[in-house]
Amino acid sequence: MFKVQLSTVTASIGLAAFATLLLSPPASADTITIPTSSFDSTSSLEQYWNYNYPWGDTHNGAARMSSDHVSASGGVLTLTAVPASDSDSDIHYHSGTIYAKEQVNVDGTDAVGYQVEGEFIAPTTKGTWPAFWLNAASGWPPESDIAEWKGERTDQIWFNTFNTSSQVASKVVTWPDDGNYHAVKGVLRTIPGNSADLSIEYYLDGTLQATHTAAGYVGKALNLIIDLQMEGSSGSPGPTGTTTFKIRNVQMTKLTS
Repeated sequence: MFKVQLSTVTASIGLAAFATLLLSPPASADTITIPTSSFDSTSSLEQYWNYNYPWGDTHNGAARMSSDHVSASGGVLTLTAVPASDSDSDIHYHSGTIYAKEQVNVDGTDAVGYQVEGEFIAPTTKGTWPAFWLNAASGWPPESDIAEWKGERTDQIWFNTFNTSSQVASKVVTWPDDGNYHAVKGVLRTIPGNSADLSIEYYLDGTLQATHTAAGYVGKALNLIIDLQMEGSSGSPGPTGTTTFKIRNVQMTKLTS
């Protein structure tokens, strides 16, 4: 059977062309760099994620992060914030944050884009500040907030793109705060004829909410962060009890076409 097929192929395209076909590498394909299974267990979590922020255990809010407030089981990541009992006047909560070991870097050659997505049950009360975001691995900006919830204005979600500290594109829409999981997605892609900037599309439950131009983002490495920060930009005082942020089906895909 193989000899018949081989003869047929070589007769139609020529022996030299057939040899080239055999030796050519397969066409590139999109690559899942973080699978949805990364929250199946603690060991799965630690295979793909680090604890805290890339720079430490605090950031622009009133919570100090530790692995004690991070759990992963059955495909669900849970970040938990509890009021602090210590005497540090700047820290009012102990909470949890993780960041991906795989960075996002749209260089225009190996990767022409990235798709980052997940499903969330996010707290939106005053003083709660959960987020799913990309932050510059070196310097700042760039920053892309694929989802940011700030309890100063409840039942809303922010999609933000920081080009500079003062040049920020934002879209604020209603968050369906019904206690169910809802899907958020950010798609970063190169722009034809533009070697410096990216396009970022922001989605909520499969519906496009905003498209921003991310100036100078090509070739800039970004860390994917999931955190439950407290107070800060979300107002104060925050909750007096335990706050939880639940996340599932997070996936990062490197786009090559």
